[in-house]
Amino acid sequence: MKPLTIDYCGELYTVTDPVEFGIGREADLSIDDNPYLHRRFLTISSDFGMWWLSNVGTLLTATVSDSTGTVQAWLAPGAKLPIVFQTMHVMFSAGATTYDFTISSEDDFFNTAVTVNDAGGSTTILPVTLTTSQRQLIVALSEGVLTQAVPGRGTIPTSAEAAARLGWSMTTFNRKLDNVCDKLDKLGVAGLRGGKGKLATNRRARLVEYAVTTRLVGLDDLALLDADTAGASAAETGAAETGAADADEAGAAKASSPREDG
Repeated sequence: MKPLTIDYCGELYTVTDPVEFGIGREADLSIDDNPYLHRRFLTISSDFGMWWLSNVGTLLTATVSDSTGTVQAWLAPGAKLPIVFQTMHVMFSAGATTYDFTISSEDDFFNTAVTVNDAGGSTTILPVTLTTSQRQLIVALSEGVLTQAVPGRGTIPTSAEAAARLGWSMTTFNRKLDNVCDKLDKLGVAGLRGGKGKLATNRRARLVEYAVTTRLVGLDDLALLDADTAGASAAETGAAETGAADADEAGAAKASSPREDG
């Protein structure tokens, strides 16, 4: 089998058959000394004439996508999937840090025929319609990942930090986060709900992974954080705090969800 190349923070690693390649805190590719990261989190191995990416951890998950972002999968603990694209992006979070790397292959078993606007911001794999404030929330959470100088490590702000960045109260921020997660969950995006009627406690990280890998938000959207939307935001915030939520957010208000640490 032809070797694979992994690009992490500008460093290249070669994976050759039949050696199993480990990725984690203490592995062939040592990502970081982050205590929230498994010693061996992911492995790449060959089987049935193909390369496979496996999640050998017990807690963390990884988001995997092709180069266009039109094909995306959520790799849960114990799961494995074949590496069928020439370029595959892998993103995952451990604690407040989000990591990503790229796997390149000379083989191309499957290819997407969809043309995606690389500028990002308006193209996604699902027909997601977001209000301006919902998009602002996602961009505020994704800012650290989108602006990292060298792709590989980005930080996700706490709810309090993101709310302050937007100039919102925590009540408004949590309500908007509920709405976005509820909307994407209904479209089939995994990892945003912890169970029936409950939103996942690590939903911020999962939301960022999904939004970045599928090009739901991009660098062009960073302008939304500094846009002069005071009038619309004030009206929206006022409605939220008086209990007069709009129709788009009425359903999410009924769901009970844990509030994340500030």
